[in-house]
Amino acid sequence: MSTNIECIDVGKSYLGDGIKTNAVKNINLKFTKGEFISIVGPSGSGKSTLLSLLGTLDFPTSGKILYDGEEIVKKSKKTISDFRFEHIGFIFQQFHLLPTLTALENVLSPLFARKVSYNKIERAKEVLAQVGLSDKANSLPSQLSGGQQQRIAIARAIVHKPDWLLADEPTGNLDSETGDTIFELIQQLNQQEGCGVFFVTHDPKLATKANRTITMKDGIVISDKTGERIC
Repeated sequence: MSTNIECIDVGKSYLGDGIKTNAVKNINLKFTKGEFISIVGPSGSGKSTLLSLLGTLDFPTSGKILYDGEEIVKKSKKTISDFRFEHIGFIFQQFHLLPTLTALENVLSPLFARKVSYNKIERAKEVLAQVGLSDKANSLPSQLSGGQQQRIAIARAIVHKPDWLLADEPTGNLDSETGDTIFELIQQLNQQEGCGVFFVTHDPKLATKANRTITMKDGIVISDKTGERIC
C-alpha cells in the first residue's frame, strides 16, 4: 500500500535546440491516500507534467518524490514498473482503448502479463459492474459512446485496486452533462475505495468539488486549497 506522497523541491526541465525549458520547478507538496485533489491552471502551466512525475511515468531532473519515504524512481526499471502496476491507475483525456478488443478485454489488458492472486475475468467483470457497464462487456469501443468509453477506461484503471488514481483531463472530450457523470463516478470511487485522486481539469466548476485544489502557473504551484500563495 502507498499511503503518502511527498514532493521535495521537485523540478523537471527539458533541453531542445539548446534551449532549456522548466516544465515544473520548486514543487513542495504532500499528499495522503484518500484525498481528492484537483489540479488547475492555464495550458502549459505544468499540470500534466506534475501528474506524469507523480505517476512515475517521468522522472524529476531535480529534487525528489517520496512514496511512503522511498524514492521509487531510483530503483530498477522492473521495481518502478511493479510499483506503478500495484499502486497507480491512469485515466486520460483520450480513452486509449484498443479498438479490436471488447470492453471486457480492454479492462483485462493491464493484467495480461501479470500474475495476480485473484481471478482476472471475475475481477474485470466486477469493475465493469462498478462503472455500470456490465451489459457492454462484449462490445467493441466503436460500438460505445464517448462517455461509455471513458467508463471502460476508468474500469481498466481501477482493475488492480490502485492506491492512487491519476486523471488527466478525463472530461475534456465529453459534453458537460457526461463530464459531470464521469466526475461523479471518480468521486464515488474515491469515497468507496479510499484511493487518492489527482484530477487535472480546466473546468472550474468540477475543480471546486474536490477536497483540495492546487493551482499552477508557469510550472509553479501558486496556491494550495485556500488560494494562499505558497511560492
